[in-house]
Amino acid sequence: MSSCELSFSKPQLSSLFLMSCLMALASAGNFYQDFDITWGDHRAQILNGGQLLTLTLDKSSGSGFRSKSEYLFGRIDMQIKLVSGNSAGTVTAYYLSSQGPTHDEIDFEFLGNLSGDPYTLHTNVFSKGKGNREQQFHLWFDPTKAFHTYSIVWNKQRIIFLVDNIPIRVFNNLESSAGVPFPKSQPMRIYSSLWNADDWATRGGLVKTDWTQAPFTASYRNFKANACVWSAGKSSCDSNNSAGFEDATWQDQGLDAAGRNRLRWVQQKFMVYNYCADLKRFPQGLPPECKGSRFL
Repeated sequence: MSSCELSFSKPQLSSLFLMSCLMALASAGNFYQDFDITWGDHRAQILNGGQLLTLTLDKSSGSGFRSKSEYLFGRIDMQIKLVSGNSAGTVTAYYLSSQGPTHDEIDFEFLGNLSGDPYTLHTNVFSKGKGNREQQFHLWFDPTKAFHTYSIVWNKQRIIFLVDNIPIRVFNNLESSAGVPFPKSQPMRIYSSLWNADDWATRGGLVKTDWTQAPFTASYRNFKANACVWSAGKSSCDSNNSAGFEDATWQDQGLDAAGRNRLRWVQQKFMVYNYCADLKRFPQGLPPECKGSRFL
């Protein structure tokens, strides 16, 4: 029996301890409690008592889910096992997003490929409705053979994309210094979907989805949100900076020397596209966040 369960039987349980217990229990991650299946009908399934979620794509439809909660800053972790075999034409998207024409968004998108060819991990950041900040990577492992952890750290200073706790991308808050809008005021939900995008996903749309391989399935487990929950116009972090977090280091997390070395390793060995190096795309000059090492 956990300390929270023991304490619930005591008549003088403090409200602060109760809040901490509830947040700790929620952070353990249960798909029934934390997510709603939003489309795809039976193609999306929650299994194993809420510990596993699967999304399926067939020729009729894909499927998707979203978090019940909205978040304004935090660390989000999800373990995902991607579509195996010939996944060309498919996209598995996992991202944070607000709503509306000036929405904010933080994207992981996994672009499928022919058997034996690597997935492309596509990342992007939207702020106030503007994106076009793509960086793409090949992974240093086969993401279809086992579950791997994909994480977003989002604090007031920066956004860090991590794979198995290795940083692959950092988007710094340069709003005050360079006038680049930064996601900081719009609460976002977690979304994920598996869908057919064979008009662009694999080799620019040259390779189409092979429907004889359907259904295609991606699997999710071990969701964790150490994050500020937004509800009724307020953040759970407003009154208590630590807010009962299991781990609050994300609130000012950056990269130390070892982290910067790992980031360089990924970007030198596995990056396949960087908008900050695409001079043809930006003939009038690169975006301001690309100058120097700001984009790292």
